[in-house]
Amino acid sequence: MGFEGSEPGGSKNPEYLSTLERGLRVLKAFDEDHPEMTLSEVAARTGLPPAVARRCLITLVDLGYIGQHDRRFLLRPAVLTIGSAFLASMQIEQVVLPPLQHLRDQTGDSASLAVLSGSDILYVAHVSTDRRFRVAAGVGTRFPFHATSMGKAMAAHLPAAEREALLSRAPFPRFTERTVTEPAAMAERLALVAERGYDSALDELDYGIVSVAVPIFGRAGAVIAAINCSTSTTRISQDELVRTRLPLLRAAAGEIEAALKRWPALEASLRP
Repeated sequence: MGFEGSEPGGSKNPEYLSTLERGLRVLKAFDEDHPEMTLSEVAARTGLPPAVARRCLITLVDLGYIGQHDRRFLLRPAVLTIGSAFLASMQIEQVVLPPLQHLRDQTGDSASLAVLSGSDILYVAHVSTDRRFRVAAGVGTRFPFHATSMGKAMAAHLPAAEREALLSRAPFPRFTERTVTEPAAMAERLALVAERGYDSALDELDYGIVSVAVPIFGRAGAVIAAINCSTSTTRISQDELVRTRLPLLRAAAGEIEAALKRWPALEASLRP
């Protein structure tokens, strides 16, 4: 979900390395639905000419980030070093995880922190429960912003031009009958979220999931992330979830915002 590799990388910066961008596009092409691909499949998924995709793959194979099985390519464990370096260097465990773990312990819900990445949300931290959902989430998971409470909690507080850029991508994909897909309806929803300071999603990404999310703001007052509580509709109603979790979420958000003041590098890394 949410692969954006086929979108042009483009930059007017004369220092921009298009070769590096293409290599990263190849790495991002692999996901749960595409764990192994042939050269032609990689080329089609990334929008790269086959000859360019082949050179990228050969380079990444030599570097140990991609492996080859028969005529198919697949990621190797070395790619984990890229993501783990961010988590370690930005002190995610010390700054973000304790408030999320406290939320989970208080509520029995899963608790997460995500940032906006294009028209997706990207999970940066996640504390799960022993409950299983059909739509699994974890660090590095991407979901379309429009179908998630965290996505709308962030989008509602973006500068007007950035919010309009997101809305211009509508109509959005429909996942359930409750997914908001049309731009006018989404604009109305975001106005409501901005007014009340939170969003709650019920059966919008998949059936049986209810969540509530609040934004995280940086020192300059700009939205940089969101946190949520998410659980099964068999456990709690949407109204009860909002009533009982919202005060806890706002307290956790305040704790994270205060911690980010002590870790300016982490705040800078989370900013859109």
